[in-house]
Amino acid sequence: MRNFLRAWVIGWTVLRYGLDDLALSGLQRHRRARWLRRLIGLGRSWEQPRGVRLRLALERLGPIFVKFGQVLSTRRDLVPPDIAEELAKLQDRVPPFPAAESRRLVEQAFGRSIEQVFSRFDPEPVASASIAQVHFAQLPDGREVAVKVLRPGMLAVIDDDLALLRWLAGWVERLSADGRRLKPREVVAEFDMYLHDELDLVREAANAAQLRRNMAGLDLVLVPEMVWELCTPQVMVMQRMHGTPISQLDTLRAAGVDIKKLARDGVTIFFTQVFRDGFFHADMHPGNIQVSLAPETFQRYIALDFGIIGTLSEVDKEYLAQNFIAFFRRDYKRVAELHVESGWVPRETRIDALEGAIRAVCEPHFDRPLKDISLGQVLMRLFQTSRRFNVEIQPQLVLLQKTLLNVEGLGRQLDPDLDLWSTAKPFLERWMDEQVGGRAFLKALKKEAPRFAPFLPELPRLLHDALKAQAQGRPEHAHLAPLLAELRRTNRLLTAGLWAIAGFAAGGVIALVAVRVLGVAL
Repeated sequence: MRNFLRAWVIGWTVLRYGLDDLALSGLQRHRRARWLRRLIGLGRSWEQPRGVRLRLALERLGPIFVKFGQVLSTRRDLVPPDIAEELAKLQDRVPPFPAAESRRLVEQAFGRSIEQVFSRFDPEPVASASIAQVHFAQLPDGREVAVKVLRPGMLAVIDDDLALLRWLAGWVERLSADGRRLKPREVVAEFDMYLHDELDLVREAANAAQLRRNMAGLDLVLVPEMVWELCTPQVMVMQRMHGTPISQLDTLRAAGVDIKKLARDGVTIFFTQVFRDGFFHADMHPGNIQVSLAPETFQRYIALDFGIIGTLSEVDKEYLAQNFIAFFRRDYKRVAELHVESGWVPRETRIDALEGAIRAVCEPHFDRPLKDISLGQVLMRLFQTSRRFNVEIQPQLVLLQKTLLNVEGLGRQLDPDLDLWSTAKPFLERWMDEQVGGRAFLKALKKEAPRFAPFLPELPRLLHDALKAQAQGRPEHAHLAPLLAELRRTNRLLTAGLWAIAGFAAGGVIALVAVRVLGVAL
């Protein structure tokens, strides 16, 4: 019953703000729609500009719909400019809840008055988003901090919307074979998990801490430090960051920021988080990104809002990286083979047919600047192709797809001439070398060494006992056969590794001697 009521609210909101005319041209002249609006008295809001109506409707429908609007605001190639400009206000200008309510929530979370926690607390929020709002404050020790406060009553609202989405997903799967292929219930389950994670600010603080460690050596992005003693599920206190919103391009240019380099750095940050760490910021709309103008950190990104973080397994990373590299090399046959090997398409799929379909989608977009490419349209055509070949949608990659669209939208705003392919290709090739090349072997050897070190002194005795038992034909030691096989395999690997290291060392010595001899001779 609640699902039907929520569906009715959504339908009423669509009519209330005249959103039906955005979907079907000329509907405002449709006699039945005009009669229905008159019946329930919806004429006044319908007279506002369409972008305003859409923004107000999304705000009214709640956080899930606001997040949808945030994604749309970055896709100026997919939505008209007037709508994109209005939806951009959803990124950090959602109407705030009252200052008195914010104060009450902070004091409830810490169990003491605001004056006991902060030497200064600004009652007016500096940012207000769909899930929480942020106030600036100062700690008694003088540190400037930002205080994030969760909106009251969010859990009930989100649970209602997710229940409706699950209900709709179930109907889609029952009524459509294509719907079953898209796995809508699994996708909703993923969305459910990420949204509930976003409602726990301690989890968000932990995400920020992990991202801060991961990005420490990259020198391209700054992540605020958490004040852990003041982090609770409803309130989070962090280091205050000083930066300029990335959407203020004129201000950045006037300060001397290299916008083209900023665009390239954004691509590097994204691919580093995805393929090196498998841990990426999955809510990268412009409202969550600033740029530092301070001399010591000039032109670095400042990341904010860590409620939605995506993760990838080693298997996911490997297949994705191989797919990207095959795309960049225009090796469409390898792309098709990878889809079969990973189980994304049925085993009986013809490789040549899938290869030809992928080529037809991707080939027209190479050697073109980003301003001439719509990744959204490419993905749409790929989805149409995937339908023909029964490609199974991978729910764990939904956040990555969303983030990739955000990155493209951001890159398009910063530098329309950015070549996404050539910027990403060297990074991915280097990453693959580290995964399967000589570096990967040394890295794995270093990683496994602590595990095997305690057992190495015992290997000769264990091997002697096992061989003696085998020679005496004692059946009770037959279970040692797998151990012997594993020991032999390990010995071969260690021997090969030692020979490889010795070879590298010998080569280095020979090269050094040659240089010195030639240097003397010259």
